[in-house]
Amino acid sequence: MLLLIGSGSMAVEYAKVLKAQGRKFAVIGRGATSAAEFTEKTGVPVQTGGLDAAIASGLVAGVTSAIVSVGVEALYETSVALLRFGVKHLLIEKPGLMRPDQIGPLQDAARLAGARVYIAYNRRFLASVRRAREIIENDGGLTSFTFDFTEWGHEIVTLTKAPGVKELWALGNSSHVLDLAFHLGGVPAQLHATCAGALDWHPASAVFVGSGVTTSHVPFSYHADWDAPGRWGLEFCTRQHKLIFRPMEKLQVMRKGSVQIEEVAADLEDARLDAEYKPGLFRQVEAFYAADTGALCALDELAVNLEHFCAIAGYARSA
Repeated sequence: MLLLIGSGSMAVEYAKVLKAQGRKFAVIGRGATSAAEFTEKTGVPVQTGGLDAAIASGLVAGVTSAIVSVGVEALYETSVALLRFGVKHLLIEKPGLMRPDQIGPLQDAARLAGARVYIAYNRRFLASVRRAREIIENDGGLTSFTFDFTEWGHEIVTLTKAPGVKELWALGNSSHVLDLAFHLGGVPAQLHATCAGALDWHPASAVFVGSGVTTSHVPFSYHADWDAPGRWGLEFCTRQHKLIFRPMEKLQVMRKGSVQIEEVAADLEDARLDAEYKPGLFRQVEAFYAADTGALCALDELAVNLEHFCAIAGYARSA
C-alpha cells in the first residue's frame, strides 16, 4: 500500500490518478477542513492529525512507498520522517525541499534508508514534452536552447505563504521551467549568471539574465524579469526545427526554411491523459511505479540542478 501525505489541491490530483490506475493507497492529512474537502472531491477518507499521529496509530507500519504532497515548507521534514521510519520508495512534490541547504541531509537520510527518492517535476511527462523528445532524437539532437521563467510578481505579492517560501520562489515555483530546460537541454558545464534588482517579496533578485554550455556542448541562454510583463517559455533548436513551449502544455514548431509556427499533435493517448488529469501526472505516477523510472528526477539529479538553480536565482547554497 502507498501513503499519500497531504490532503490539499495537489493531493486531490494524485488521488484521481491513483484511483484511475487501481492503486491501493491511504491518505494522511493534517487539518479537518482540508480533509473534508479532499473526501468530498475524491470519495477517499483521510486520517487527520498529520504524519506523527499516523505513525503513532500504526498506519505507517510496513508501508514502503509514499507520495509527499504537502506545502513547500513541510516537504523536507515530512520526507525525512518517512525515510527514518523505513519508507524506501518516495516521490516528493517539487522542489523536494524548501531551502537549498536541506539537500545534503535529505540525501543522507535516503542513503541511510537505502531508499529510491524522486522529485515530482510533472512537466517532464507532458504529452508535448514526450513528443518533443522524439523530434529532438530524430533530428540528431539539439544545437541550442533558451528559456524564460518570468513570474507574475504583481500576483505573487498578494499570496499568503509560509515564511520564507516567496523569498525562494525560484526553487518552489520557477524551477518547473529550469528543470525542464536542463532535462531536455542537458546539464550545464558552464554557467554565467547575472542578477539585478530586488522585490519586496523576493529580495535576492528581480531580473535574471545568463548563458552557458551544457556537458554535451550545447549553448543556451535565458532571461526573466519578475518586475515586467511576461510568461514562462522554452525554445529548443535542432538542425530541422525550432520547438516552442509557450505555454508548456503545447508544442509548436518552426520548420527549417519557413517562418510559419504550427502546433504539433502529441500522441493521442498522452493528450487524452493530460486533458483528463493534471497534465503530466498520470505518466509521472506510472513511472514511479515502474521498474524503469524513465524521466523521473532522482534526488541526486536534484542536488546537481540545485547548484545551477541557485546561481540563476541569486541564492546562496547555504540559504
